[in-house]
Amino acid sequence: MKWSKYLLGVAATLFLSFSHAEIQPDNPFPRVKMVTSMGDIVVELNRDAAPLTVKNFFRYVKKAQYNGTIFHRLVPDFVIQGGGYDKDFQDKPSYEKIVNESGNGLKNEYGTIAMARERGPHSGTRQFFFNLNDNTSLNPDDGDWGYAVFGRIVEGIEVLEAMAELESQAYSDDIGWADVPVDPPTLKRIEVVPQN
Repeated sequence: MKWSKYLLGVAATLFLSFSHAEIQPDNPFPRVKMVTSMGDIVVELNRDAAPLTVKNFFRYVKKAQYNGTIFHRLVPDFVIQGGGYDKDFQDKPSYEKIVNESGNGLKNEYGTIAMARERGPHSGTRQFFFNLNDNTSLNPDDGDWGYAVFGRIVEGIEVLEAMAELESQAYSDDIGWADVPVDPPTLKRIEVVPQN
């Protein structure tokens, strides 16, 4: 009986340590594959430049919190945003807000991924966007906070290009939001690419 309790305790400790372990902690540029309804996109994350943002992103990936979410906002030649809502436009639960790492030297250039946020500089949680242009207005400037870039597309840029061509409503009467794709692409799941 004592041994079984001991073994249960050891198992619980190991589970907790593994469940809180970092994903590929020694890899400064881990990759993830976003399996979408329009094809796969491989994103190389930059842990060196944006360690807090990448760690936050991986928290949602580990818990499969992005699975089944939609790209709910599409502004042509600007951004496509996702990660926060399900197919019924219901808000997904979030962890606490994170520190804005927009001063990390990475720019909001075409094909990069960045943290979405509210008006406050440190208000990002789970939503992200892909830049559909070189959006210099989203970079920090003259002491103003920008939007933190934390990776870039390395495979599947044609999928992003196809998403950029989707029809987007300037305003949706049904939802009451602006820039909603008529047929929002789905993010089916995110897979961590094995480290070489």
